Amino acid sequence: MSTSHLATVHGSVAPGLALHDVSIRLGSRQVLSGLSLSARPGRVYGLLGPNGAGKSTTFNIALGLLRPDAGRVEVLGSPLSRASLAHIGACVNGPAFYPQLSARTNLRIHCHLTGTSPRVIAPLLEHVGLPDVGRKHVRAFSTGMKMRLALAQALLGDQEVLILDEPGNGLDPQGVIDLRRTLRDLAAQGRTVIVSSHVLGEMARTCDDIGVLVGGRMVFEGPLEYFAEEQDLEAAFLEAVTAQGAGR
Repeated sequence: MSTSHLATVHGSVAPGLALHDVSIRLGSRQVLSGLSLSARPGRVYGLLGPNGAGKSTTFNIALGLLRPDAGRVEVLGSPLSRASLAHIGACVNGPAFYPQLSARTNLRIHCHLTGTSPRVIAPLLEHVGLPDVGRKHVRAFSTGMKMRLALAQALLGDQEVLILDEPGNGLDPQGVIDLRRTLRDLAAQGRTVIVSSHVLGEMARTCDDIGVLVGGRMVFEGPLEYFAEEQDLEAAFLEAVTAQGAGR
């Protein structure tokens, strides 16, 4: 994908994904409060936060699965719409496949729904480390294999923005290394890559930018090196979470 096709705002490349002052209440709980987020092409953005911080809700709003009470979402500089959503590949809320069907058939169904050529399936399966299991039923897959297949599905349409919720779940050490290389390669191609994870050491090795979400509020957003040294990310994260909790 060429970065020349990316939208521009005021002469610069627009964020691949931007949330502006987004708030949402679910039932009696205020889940997000004035959240702003900006993830840019060519970089890996890591969304960090403790359980219940609002990470999954943020992703669901970015994908149009939830409508915020206030604020707005933009994809490549355009308001969130059916057309702009076509630029996003995602895996959130866990991998979802037809377990009785093969990996290839699951991906063919997704190709049919999105108008993508099925010719990309074989090279994608090889790219994510599943070259020899295309005919195998998904119900026989390990958790790590399902995550690899989910990544392949997210990449099917050559989307410019990728949103991946805990993509390293269930991967063995080699799988984690392969995932890191894949995410870095995708960003190097000009894509906007957004991931969440509780494995802070791996996020430090993978991400260019991070957002730290605590209690539905963004307490830090910017280049990783402005927040912490790679080896000190865990300590800085815990300090940010503790400070936010004490400030309530």
